[in-house]
Order: sequence, then structure tokens, then C-alpha cells
Amino acid sequence: MQQHKIGLGLGNNTDFELVWNPKALEQCIREYDVHEKDLKEERRPILNEKDLLINVLRFIKSGIGGECILEDTETALQFSKRFDYEITIGGTCPRSAIAMRKLGYTSCMHLVTMNEHIKNLLPPDCSYVCSNKDESFDIHLIIQYPADADIIANDIRIHTVRANRIIIDDDYNNSIMNLSEDFFDNYLSEAKVFMLSGFNVMQDHELLKKRLSYMKEQLIKLKKQGTTIYYEDACFADETSNQLCKAYLFEHVDIFSLNEDEMKDYLQRDIDLLDASQVAAAAKTLKERFAIPLVVIHSKYWALAYGNHAKAYAACLKGGITMATTRFRFGDSFNEPAQYKETYALPDDEEGKKFAGAFASIVGDRGCCIPSVMVEEQKVTTIGLGDAFVGGFIPQLSEM
Repeated sequence: MQQHKIGLGLGNNTDFELVWNPKALEQCIREYDVHEKDLKEERRPILNEKDLLINVLRFIKSGIGGECILEDTETALQFSKRFDYEITIGGTCPRSAIAMRKLGYTSCMHLVTMNEHIKNLLPPDCSYVCSNKDESFDIHLIIQYPADADIIANDIRIHTVRANRIIIDDDYNNSIMNLSEDFFDNYLSEAKVFMLSGFNVMQDHELLKKRLSYMKEQLIKLKKQGTTIYYEDACFADETSNQLCKAYLFEHVDIFSLNEDEMKDYLQRDIDLLDASQVAAAAKTLKERFAIPLVVIHSKYWALAYGNHAKAYAACLKGGITMATTRFRFGDSFNEPAQYKETYALPDDEEGKKFAGAFASIVGDRGCCIPSVMVEEQKVTTIGLGDAFVGGFIPQLSEM
């Protein structure tokens, strides 16, 4: 079997990427008689299309991205019929594999769901093992909303300030997360890096403990052979599951990576992403809380590393920023290395550059910050940017 320097896990899904259509949302608001007061009520499980709509509107109104869980596939399919959409492959594991393959790096993936759509979208010269032997169709609805958009219906008045994306999960196979012994026993013997992301939709705590115990054993084996363990965070549906995941695994993780929204969730406060003192304090808190060697935080303005030998990861951060920004600019039409090289050469974002200098003066050798670049495109992609960041960071990490 083919061996690779990069191993990626753990899950995947089938994405329905909905084309932005505020008129369809407005029609849905009127149809279900949704009002402003509904958006202020306590969050509840998504049991029907009206619940789904209210959750989507809450995200858009707040201007943030995030994930929420569906109770059944039919609700997702019913809602998706109101929009044009494209079927793509989802999950940090396959999306990052696709991204890094554009730079010539192959990988081996641990997947949990497989169907013809996924088979056709995976890079042909990358390896994969799927822990589910039957064909399955786990759906993620992806809603990408632009900046400066309006939703006006009933008494609802929403104006978007920035672009972002919402993920609505129907994720049975990720919720049980069967793990393949074949993958861990036979495909990672030459892995220099193993990227771990998942467990975030598991809510059965006893089953989760069983999966985490096995995963912990595998991380110990990988560490013994010199593999670097990179953990990319995800939006957990259940805080207890999140805490269990960190308690079982983080002793063996080398790099903990997360985006700005996840950082704010952990700290339970808003953070000015251009205030270097606030971000430096946040990075220090995360490193100390999780006792992790290196914390990586990626945002729209910059990407930074904080912790042991942070400055050694400058090329990794630049690779992550460049890959994410290339996807931001070109979306799924990013197919050529020349597009990556063009993005790499763009001038630094002025706000990000100023922040990076201030951050360096505060943290010294404990940190490294690379600013984002200036982008002129107006029609941009916000789906999969974190996955693209991973796909740019890890190839450089595998060369260290």
C-alpha cells in the first residue's frame, strides 16, 4: 500500500453548497410567519424547516459563522430545494487534502462516509480508508452569505457587514465516528504529520469515551515514531464532548489550531482582532489552559503561532494564509499553482501588518504572526477557508 508523509483524519460528509438568495429566505420568513422576537428566543433543536430558518437568521444577524445540528435528513433536503446548490465534498480532512494536492502534496485520509459524489471529488493519487463499508449520504447544508446584503420580511430587518458561512449538519456517521484499525495499523508508518479533527458532533458520551480511548492509543504510537500531531478544532455541539476530547487527547497533541470564532467561544468574551494586547493575552490563556506546546490561531487579518519555538513556524503560517486566501479569491475555480503563487506575492494587509508588529513587540520569541494579504475581489468564497488554511500549513510542517 502507498505510504504518505501526511495523514489526515477523521471524518467527512457531502456538502450541499446553497447559492445565496435573500429572496428565498424572505419568502420562507413570510411562509412560516417568523418575526424578530423569534430570533431572540432561546436556541432549540432543529426539528423542522422553521427551526432551521430561525437558526440561519440568527447567525446572519450576528455576523458570525458557525455550525448547528439537524435531527433528520428530510429537513435539509426540503430546505435545499428552495435554492440552487452545488454538491461538493466536506470535512477538514478531504478539503485540506484537495488543497495541498494542488501544491503537489499527497496524503492518506481516514473517512467515515462514502458515495459516488465523494469518490469523484477525491484526489486520485491520494489514499483513503473509509470506516463505513456501506454507501452513505451524510449531508451538510452550507450557506455562504455576503457582506452588504439585506433580508427584509415581516418585521425582520437584517443587514450584513461581513461575509461568512453557516454549516447545518446531518451527520450520523460522524456522530458515531467508527475508527478504522486498518488505517492506523497500516497507512501511517511513514507519516511525519497527522492532522486530527473530529468528534465534534458526537453526543453519546460513553461511545465518545470509547472512541477517544482508542484514538489516544494511536496518538501515543504515532508520537513514538516521531509523528507531529496537529489538532484542528471544530465547533462542538456539546460542551461535555469538547471537554472529553481535550482531556483524553491533548497530552499527546503538539499543535492546537483554531479560528477566531472558536477562540472567542473558549474565552467567553469578544476580542478585538486588531488589538495585539488582547490577542496575545488570549493566546497565552489558551496555551496555559490546555497545556499545549503550540497554539495556532487563524483569522481574516492574520495567522499566528504562540508557544514553543513559535518563530520556526513562519513558513507554515504563510502557507496557511496563502492557501486560505487563494480559496477566498477563486473558490472552487482554484486549480492552478499559479493562482497560489500570485496570492503569495500580494502585498500585506495594512491592518494585519500593523497588528503583527505590535504582537511581536509584546510576545517576543514566544510568538510569530504573519499578516493576511490585500484582496481586491468582491465576489469571494467563505466556505472551507479554515480547511484551506490547514491544507497550506501542513505541507510546510511536513518539511520541518
